[in-house]
Amino acid sequence: MATMRDVAKHAGVSAKTVSRVFNDDPHVLPETRAHVERVMRELNYVPNVLATTFRSGRTSAVGVAVPDIVDPFFAAIARAVDGVARERGVATLVTNLGNEPARERGIIESLLSRRLAGLIVAPVGADHSWLKRWTESTPMVFVDRAPVNLSADMFADNDEAGGHLATRHLIEHGHRRIAYVGDTMHLSTEVNRLAGYRRALTEAGIEPDDALLAPYVRDRVSTEAAISRLLGLADRPTAVFSSNARSSMLVVHALPANELAVVGFGDFPLADMLHPALTVVDQDPGQIGRLAARRVFERVDHPKRRLRRTTVLDVTLIERESCKIIQP
Repeated sequence: MATMRDVAKHAGVSAKTVSRVFNDDPHVLPETRAHVERVMRELNYVPNVLATTFRSGRTSAVGVAVPDIVDPFFAAIARAVDGVARERGVATLVTNLGNEPARERGIIESLLSRRLAGLIVAPVGADHSWLKRWTESTPMVFVDRAPVNLSADMFADNDEAGGHLATRHLIEHGHRRIAYVGDTMHLSTEVNRLAGYRRALTEAGIEPDDALLAPYVRDRVSTEAAISRLLGLADRPTAVFSSNARSSMLVVHALPANELAVVGFGDFPLADMLHPALTVVDQDPGQIGRLAARRVFERVDHPKRRLRRTTVLDVTLIERESCKIIQP
């Protein structure tokens, strides 16, 4: 197997120049880069990642920690991160946090102990102050949900605007009794989407009714119980705003056919193939993942930059048929 010294000897340059070419140093002359890269290909040179890790103290990997790697939204984020990382010759390590905040710290610290090049997190916990000591050595970016008690880079959708958009759309279709189905209510996503839901009701002169709130819906049992309770109310809802794609998939499965109008936050595969097709507030998880990964590498390339930035992305409504169901 060819070594860096072999490449340097055949190319007539120093081993340091070969290293600079491999690490995409912008100060290498274009003609020198092209010549060294050609020799690398001819010799089938494969860098010794273990040696590089030993010298730098870091693995050639970016970590991604999300609540559910099967969830289409978080899977799309992980794929996008991996795409950017591959362009840098860096691997991606993905881990599943689940929905138990008490386990979050142990899982993330296990990942961080690998001396990652950077970490991207969609948190589930209620306090992240313990991560402060890690941010000094590892670039860290949060996605979808804001960290609690920690200053960090973050990329998220405009959740409040999305909740408002979905609820207002149902109101415009004539609905006055609109239920809210959500998940973990301490998360910034839920807090903001619920705030948007309430704002739309208030602006339309509709008094928000806590009886129409169905939080902690995260599996078939809890969803069926929530839907049964809502449909059993004396003044039952005529529509539902589901605050995330996972809850939306559960809701449409639990609802009797054409029983209530539904708008969900977040599109998912086959949502347009349902009967009726699901109206959604559309997100772009791929963009979130790409931006988060680029921010990590920006921090790697410029470690002295200390300002943490939050980027909020716009959302749009995709109208299909599910919002048009009107009860007599």
